[in-house]
Amino acid sequence: MTSLPISFLLTLCLFVIPSLSSDSDPLQDFCVGDLKASPSLNGFPCKSSVSASDFFFSGLGIPLNTSNRNGVAVAPANVLTFPGLNTLGLSMNNVEFAPGGVNPPHSHPRATEAGVVIEGSVFVGFLTTNNTLFSKVIHAGEMFVVPRGLVHFQWNVGKGKARLITSFNSQLPGSAVLPSTLFGSMPEIPNAVLTKTFRTDDAAVNNLKSKFAV
Repeated sequence: MTSLPISFLLTLCLFVIPSLSSDSDPLQDFCVGDLKASPSLNGFPCKSSVSASDFFFSGLGIPLNTSNRNGVAVAPANVLTFPGLNTLGLSMNNVEFAPGGVNPPHSHPRATEAGVVIEGSVFVGFLTTNNTLFSKVIHAGEMFVVPRGLVHFQWNVGKGKARLITSFNSQLPGSAVLPSTLFGSMPEIPNAVLTKTFRTDDAAVNNLKSKFAV
């Protein structure tokens, strides 16, 4: 059997090893993002001048307005709202629910999510790529984890409001919310695709699109 040359194996390692992490590792103590500049592969260019305030953020403690159709509101602490996170590979969310509120099925393409219930009782579930649902009702002080990229949701099943604090191993994890992605995209996904996918007709698809129109 012919052995692979050492140079090929070294090149393969150089490509594979960085892919094991979510965001690239920083090359300096910190790099507070300059949001006025265009982002690069690993975030924003560094600000030339920083102060202590660049490393502190109070946005996770502000009460949120949950009076919307889903009964949920999210306050993110990511690189766009807290530039001190730039290049550090982490972010957090404050998620608040009205009674019965639902954070609809969605995924984070760039991060694993971990969360802890601060208040209330929340039904948390995620789906694997073989369509297995893992779910549980968790209460204040209990936590959950959702593997990177998997579809998941949260539902307030308590009698009062509920609150989560979630964290991600990416400074900007992204979020693809299935209902609005499928029925509220611009340009629209052709009806022929959606009727075939959901085994329904144009009337049903158009009705759903009307609910998610921008």
